[in-house]
Amino acid sequence: MDSHLIKTINKLQDAFSTVGVQNPIDLPQIVVIGSQSSGKSSVLENIVGRDFLPRGTGIVTRRPLILQLINKRDGLTTNSAPASATQSPKLSKTTSHSNANVNESENNEQNMNEWGEFLHLPGKKIYDFSEIRKEIERETELKVGKNAGISDQPINLRIFSPNVLTLTLVDLPGLTKVPVGDQPKDIERLIREMILKYITKPNAIILAVTAANTDLANSDGLKLAREVDPEGVRTIGVLTKVDLMDTGTDVIDILAGRVIPLRLGYVPVVNRGQRDIETNKAISKALESEKQFFEHHPSYKSKAQYCGTPFLARKLNMILMHHIRNTLPEIKIKIAASLQKYQAELAQLGDPLGDDVTSHSNLVLNIITEFCSEFRTIIDGNSNDLSSFELSGGARISYVFHDSFKDAITSMDPFDQIKDVDIRTIMYNSSGSSPALFVGSTAFEVLVKQQIKRLEDPSLKCVNMIYDELVRILNQLLQRQVFKRFPSLKEQFYSTVISFFKASLVPTNKLVQSIIAAEACYINTAHPDFISGHKAMAKVQEKYNQKNSLGLDKRANSPLDDTTSSSNTGFFGSFFTKKKKPGVLENPPPVLKASGNLSEREYMETEMIKLLLQSYYAIVKRTVADLVPKAIMLNLVNHAKDELQRHLLSELYKKDVFEELLKESDMTLQRRKECKKMIEALTKADEIINSV
Repeated sequence: MDSHLIKTINKLQDAFSTVGVQNPIDLPQIVVIGSQSSGKSSVLENIVGRDFLPRGTGIVTRRPLILQLINKRDGLTTNSAPASATQSPKLSKTTSHSNANVNESENNEQNMNEWGEFLHLPGKKIYDFSEIRKEIERETELKVGKNAGISDQPINLRIFSPNVLTLTLVDLPGLTKVPVGDQPKDIERLIREMILKYITKPNAIILAVTAANTDLANSDGLKLAREVDPEGVRTIGVLTKVDLMDTGTDVIDILAGRVIPLRLGYVPVVNRGQRDIETNKAISKALESEKQFFEHHPSYKSKAQYCGTPFLARKLNMILMHHIRNTLPEIKIKIAASLQKYQAELAQLGDPLGDDVTSHSNLVLNIITEFCSEFRTIIDGNSNDLSSFELSGGARISYVFHDSFKDAITSMDPFDQIKDVDIRTIMYNSSGSSPALFVGSTAFEVLVKQQIKRLEDPSLKCVNMIYDELVRILNQLLQRQVFKRFPSLKEQFYSTVISFFKASLVPTNKLVQSIIAAEACYINTAHPDFISGHKAMAKVQEKYNQKNSLGLDKRANSPLDDTTSSSNTGFFGSFFTKKKKPGVLENPPPVLKASGNLSEREYMETEMIKLLLQSYYAIVKRTVADLVPKAIMLNLVNHAKDELQRHLLSELYKKDVFEELLKESDMTLQRRKECKKMIEALTKADEIINSV
């Protein structure tokens, strides 16, 4: 059963690789990492018992190699079916590669019980392991060329043998610091990103290979592993080149977890040296030498059964099977959820369109109907996609009306622009050549009309803001999948709706301008909220009396003095303080402006007009704040709700444009293809996982 679990994971990996899609499921696997000089390749070859990996200088492993080891018992026919789930290899405690019926005197000798199969060469068995190496090199160069480039597209290799434990390993490019030769300048970053892509997955067991004759604290593999697994719960360390350590030194402290502790511990191994590789020393002999080294070394002989490649293979097999057992329920759930997700996306993408004109017309009609229905519901606040994070649709329109626009109108103060001197000037101008006996209504009307005109600008800006909100809703609706599917339809929808909105702006702006013009053309002093004349006079008198009582009128030239002073007896006496020569008639200055101190009458008249202006302007502001939103709703928002569908149908529901409108985007075609592939892989994966 345990061996069958690993083969199940292998089948899942193949299911995704076969259809050429990125595996969305985090499958349990052992990921091998380490620096270029750490001895990764030798460790893997020792586990397999064969020379099959490319060798050389620089980056040799330039694509991930997913290595699936499948135990095949003696006596089985040479087919691609793996060993029975209940069978396990006959491994001694000393070596996993000693079998009486297998002649391993030479590494390149063919054996009908051992072969490799590449996923990209289905059905082809390769019995010559040197050919396996050449195929890895050929397939690597096919994707990344002969230079030192790398690719994260994996090569899948299965090795069937009676001398291996069922195991899955992912060999990654070795970490490097400095680019050499044709290597990309950012080679360190590229390799690091590729490794992180694999080891950050929670279900990955990290096999960090480090040379024992170097400082463990400087191990590139362990450093990277600790970034994603700081507690060391899913990292196992392999210490190579133990035989090359200085005399009198060993790795006992590391094995005991006293240096950098790992939950899964460390395993020391002895690989073939460079000379052994060059002289084609058989791996079986190398494993025997490894066994002898640990059994006779003073530091390791008491722990020899926990050292070496055979123990490493058994430990990895046990760790992987235990890990698969723990993660299998989660994997089942993820496969089912992913399958449902991609099936839903495929349904949303829809089936490819045929040539049936009727189906085309029905589709366009449905899209227009759904668009306009959703447009109305968003404005009315009945949409199914109501957000809890921000205001949208009709709520934003309401905000513009009752917060932005109302605040802007309410905060407008007529006296930001009108000063007392302006009021005095208008009073005198409105009385013409005869001084007025009473407060002139003409001055009041001139001033109030000026202020009413100021309301037109924020009112028209309010129209534009609501237009922007409608465009915002339009853009929101155009993010729907159907418009991503048909980009030409999206473009036509956008231009048609925008032109409709812009056309609606004309009568809306005209109506808003008419509202302001109506307010300015007739000043309704009989309005019930307008302050009456006697009330205004009483308030002005009271204010004046308070001013006098506070002594604010005791100046060198007070208002009362102005009316009685012999030097300012003329009507315009308070305008000027300039000294005049007796009996000399002087021409008035080119520009006359009211100046000097206010007389009592001038003060009273000025305050009276200010009070009347403030009262009436408040009425107009309330009216405008109420009527302008209504005008915008009538001619722009409600008009769009009521007439947009009719306009879209008249512009887009035409047989001669259906073909162009319903031309699918390249992205949709590609995504539908990807979804179908993913569904195929996930369906296969679902069948595989449910068979366990």
